[in-house]
Amino acid sequence: MNREPFGVDRPHGNAEDRPPRVLLLSTYDMGRQPFGLASPAAWLKDAGVEVDCFDLSRQKLAADVAKAATLIGFFLPMHTATRLALPVIDRVRQLNPAARIVAYGLYAPLNADLLRERGVQEILGGEFEADLVDAVKSQTRRAQPSASGVARLTFKQPRRVGLPPLAKYAGLQVGAERKVVGYTEASRGCKHRCRHCPIVPVYDGTFRVVSPDVVLADARAQVDAGASHITFGDPDFFNGIRHAREVMTRFGRELPGVTYDVTIKVEHLLKHADALPLLRETGCAFVTSAVESIDDRVLGYLAKGHTRADFERAVTVCADARLPISPTFVTFTPWTTVESYLDLLHALDQLGLVENVAPIQLAIRLLVTDKSRLLELDDVRRLVGRYDPVSLTYPWIHPDPRVDALHATVSKIVGVKIGASRREVFDRVWDAAHAQAGVEPPARRALPVLPARATVPYLTEPWYC
Repeated sequence: MNREPFGVDRPHGNAEDRPPRVLLLSTYDMGRQPFGLASPAAWLKDAGVEVDCFDLSRQKLAADVAKAATLIGFFLPMHTATRLALPVIDRVRQLNPAARIVAYGLYAPLNADLLRERGVQEILGGEFEADLVDAVKSQTRRAQPSASGVARLTFKQPRRVGLPPLAKYAGLQVGAERKVVGYTEASRGCKHRCRHCPIVPVYDGTFRVVSPDVVLADARAQVDAGASHITFGDPDFFNGIRHAREVMTRFGRELPGVTYDVTIKVEHLLKHADALPLLRETGCAFVTSAVESIDDRVLGYLAKGHTRADFERAVTVCADARLPISPTFVTFTPWTTVESYLDLLHALDQLGLVENVAPIQLAIRLLVTDKSRLLELDDVRRLVGRYDPVSLTYPWIHPDPRVDALHATVSKIVGVKIGASRREVFDRVWDAAHAQAGVEPPARRALPVLPARATVPYLTEPWYC
């Protein structure tokens, strides 16, 4: 079919005079095929609704598709996706002013007021599939936009028809080999309430598991489509340990030779250390853990539930299980000092984690979003400025200008050196941070004798949120 280029206008009728047709849009999902399009697409199709899906990070939206839709849904799972979506919302409203506009995902309720100002009529939160179907079937627009909570849904196998092939997305680099990666979710939400986490305002300490049958069916379909590695996007794969054990066991049995990765909190790595060998045996290539800081004071402010000593023990138990750990950090916070930043670099070096940490993690700056639990803290409320609808954050300036200068320097190094090795980027950050502090760098940890043993698998998407 010949499609008009995006932005070309043509006559169209009132949306309520046309049969339901839904357009689901994703602007960014960390370099992976958007689960947040594929999952609701299955629900809509089962409800007899025609649905089109476009990943705008990989596809150009055709104008005729936008004009044919009676409802246009924007998947907003993270901060970058939301910022990128704002101009697209304006454009589709110009193309199709009769369509109902819906925003769904974690960042939709966090930015509800701003989205409504842009013409979004429905705001849906975490468990959005059934609410999307209801929004389509509703014959008249609701007087007040709704916000979905955490309803218990019977999840369906995602429908990935029309999305770009998995090979178009970020892959898994294992030494010289690059694997095609799929993505699925075995659970949603989180039973923890870390203060900086965007999940908390929506789920507030609850989580929902997905039937292992659905999880495995989705993983198997992606393997059939070319994937040899699956990322589990659960905020914490071990939130429900019995469920996780069943998923692991079945994955290893039903998809032999396929690898996967998961995200697990530090405290759960320690509490369920006996499950780590099962991860390794069933194909887990590495574990991501949101460490965030090695400063116990900062960890307390963030309500992370672990200490620096816990993190160091988690590194040890993962090493004992021969399971690479990939820590993530919020390196620049209002409580970061130049000295504490150096302490982090020294710790990563001494723990042998230089290759385990994605370079962007050395430059992450704390985002204070609307409705964030960070605003409970007096320190944060005193520091932040007025809410900025462009950045979608409460901006803050560090009390020590050296810290902000260091952040700018590190961000530039990381941004310029996207294709460089992790060790090369770390070395440049190491030198820059010590120069900023005005101290001589100490002796570094010796490189491992066997380089192959230090090869850590990693996803090739260079960004983070």
